[in-house]
This record gives sequence, structure tokens and C-alpha cells, in this order.
Amino acid sequence: MKIEGKEYRTIWFENNTVKIIDQTKLPHQFIIKDLKTVKDSINAIKIMEVRGAPLIGATAAYGLVLAILENNDQSFLKKSANDLINSRPTAINLKWAVDRMMKKLSGVNSNEILNIALNESKKICEEDVKFCENIGLNGLKIIEEIYNKKKDTVNILTHCNAGWLATINWGTATSPIYHAHKKKIPVHVWVDETRPRNQGANLTSYELNEEEISNTIIADNTGGILMQRGEVDMCIVGTDRTLANGDVCNKIGTYLKALAAKDNNVPFYVALPSSTIDWDIKNYKDIPIEERNSEELSHIEGLDENGNIKKVKIYPKKSKSMNLAFDITPAKYVTGLITEKGVCEASEKGLKDLFK
Repeated sequence: MKIEGKEYRTIWFENNTVKIIDQTKLPHQFIIKDLKTVKDSINAIKIMEVRGAPLIGATAAYGLVLAILENNDQSFLKKSANDLINSRPTAINLKWAVDRMMKKLSGVNSNEILNIALNESKKICEEDVKFCENIGLNGLKIIEEIYNKKKDTVNILTHCNAGWLATINWGTATSPIYHAHKKKIPVHVWVDETRPRNQGANLTSYELNEEEISNTIIADNTGGILMQRGEVDMCIVGTDRTLANGDVCNKIGTYLKALAAKDNNVPFYVALPSSTIDWDIKNYKDIPIEERNSEELSHIEGLDENGNIKKVKIYPKKSKSMNLAFDITPAKYVTGLITEKGVCEASEKGLKDLFK
């Protein structure tokens, strides 16, 4: 996708270095950062220089490439794999990518291991691009159905950032929007600000602007009244982990949007590649929910009058805060899951019919 008219992906490998777009600096500064060691990859995931389940997985895969370059030793590789898995607990793509890489690399001859690791990392990225493109084509059909009935702008509400910045290219929730835009279907996106890190305001609106797609940033709690007024035709969100029964774990606030959508008969879709499905956990209570630093709530970053990025405290000094990063939306509130293989109901049967 585009930034200032130039095509980019979110991650690539060049001259024994992993290149990423530092998302902590967006939208005010566009900086390409070098990751040179596995610790750099772990840190990039932890502090959210990269974020979004598919991109985290790709970064972990390339992190193992960097580990091999750093120390071509199986014990160091296994430790690096564990450290990567533990860097952020909720997004299942992280463990999925590391496990996939380690199946390829465990016990491999040291002379061959680097090429195998690099090829598998690139394959993970290419698969994600294709998956996200297909998600867009499958979701496009839903937007087309709404437009054919309405014959007017299709208003779509999204939460957090499940755009191309969260994947390798195209995005998940935004991919149907991009495909609709390419087909000249008029779309407008209500972009939840998404406190506390403002991924909607900082990232989703930013990338939609770059693609010249109409969008409006709203406070997280505005979606409900917009649905009551009939100003939302559908919701599309991404997911960091979806259970085999259709329960969806996504950015905090997703559950409340699903409840509002249900109450107002607004279709609520979740877009995901199959790498985000957790086939093992049966009960959503067993999903590890990341609790992040409370400073993400108590402090906020922005540009001062001189164009410098500044962090300021917005809470009372003595106040405590809790920063849970994700919540669970039960399958009964999800209209459908948009995957690379098609759209299915959010249920064990729906997923198994698609992914036999």
C-alpha cells in the first residue's frame, strides 16, 4: 500500500537487516528502522514498533533469522524462540510463526539453516499478503450487497488498526474497504480513536488518508449513537486470536461495539487470516489477556507548537489505572468471519466447514 504515493510493505529483509516502519512514530514521523539482532525484534514487538497479529508473527519469523546470523547455535535458537513467544502473549500469530519456523529449523545443518530460515520467513510474509488480499475480495461481496441495496455511500465502522500496517500488505478489516474503493464503490469509514494507544486515529486514519478514502475519526464511545441514527451500515474489525468456536479476542473495546451493533441490527464482521485461529483453546477464559503499562493510559503523545513529539500526563498524580489490552467478543454477537477461504458463521461448524 502507499505512503506519500510510494508503495511499501510493513517489513522486509535487506543486507542481513530486517527493515520495519516504526509505528510508534506515526502519524507525525515516517521512519524506517533497522532490526539487527533478535533482541531488536523482541523489543520492536514489546514496545509496539510493530503491532497487529500477522505482522507480529512475521517479525518473530525474521527475528529467528537474525538469531541465526548472530549465533548459529541450536540452543541459542531455542532460547530466542521462547523469548519471542513471550514478548506479547495474546496474539496467536506470534506463537504460530515461531512454531512453524522451529519445525523447519530444529536439528538442521548449520550450513543450510540460514537459507531455510530466510526462505520460510519470506514464505510467511507472501502467504499473509495473499491471505489478506483474498479476505478483501471475500469481504468486498458484503460491501457490494449493501451498496446495491442502498445505492449510496456505504458507512463502515472499524476499531483499532486492522489495516495494512497490522499485516504485511492490504490488512484484514481494511482489505474489503480497499477493494471496494478500487471498484469505485463509495465508502466512508468511521474510525474509532481506540484509546489508549490511539491506533485508529494514528494508524487507520493515516493509511486511509494515504489511499484517499473518506474517513472520520470518532471517540470510542460514539459508535453507539451513530448506529442508533442509522449512520453505520456495517462494522468490520480484526482479531488477535479467534477460537475454533468463533469467540473473538481483539483490541479492548471491540466487545462493546459488538453489543451496540447487535442492539441496532448492524452487521458485525471479523476479518482474519487462518493463522489467527486458535484450534486448541476451548474456553475464552483461558486466553492470556495482556495487561500493559498503565502509562499508556495516564500519558498521551502529540505534536507541540514547534512540531516536536511530546508526552504529557493527563491523569491526577495519585490516581491508579488498569490497562487491559484486549477483550473477548462471544461468537453470538459476530455476524460472520471473513477469511481467505470465504465468509462463514462464527461457530465451530462454520470454521470447520471452511478449514477441513
